[in-house]
Amino acid sequence: MRRVHVMGMVLSLLAWPCALPALAQYVWLDDAGRRQLSDRPPPPSVPLARILKFPRAAGIDSTVIGPANTSTSDAGVPLAPSTADREADYQQRRKQAAAADNKAANDAREKAQNAANCNAARQNQRALDDGVRISSYDPQGERTVMGDQERAELAKMTQKVLAGCK
Repeated sequence: MRRVHVMGMVLSLLAWPCALPALAQYVWLDDAGRRQLSDRPPPPSVPLARILKFPRAAGIDSTVIGPANTSTSDAGVPLAPSTADREADYQQRRKQAAAADNKAANDAREKAQNAANCNAARQNQRALDDGVRISSYDPQGERTVMGDQERAELAKMTQKVLAGCK
């Protein structure tokens, strides 16, 4: 019984190296545009632009395969984007997302500032409606009380601000 177990282990160890070539996979598009997978390289008639994946053991960097393949092949088959094209698209999406985030932050800041301005205008309007004496300081630093004409001007300005508030 033990001999059978050892024999099975030896056979599996001998068979294991035979499975290593199966790890190498090539992926390419044939003339009809169908994706082909194989452990053997594609035929020489397949241009490099249509080869989508090389096995690591081939020693070929798939980012340096030739001209950028962003459109279609000679046979009209759509080609997969290159790594450089995908990276450029990713960078462009990142810039667009950052710009959208920046715009959203600016809009939120502006909305908060408008709300604060509306709140201040409402308080000024309440003070004007209640008849509270409103004072200010002149250029010499002396306190002066607002007259009827100044109150009317302040009321006009406050109404303009409140017209833009919701």
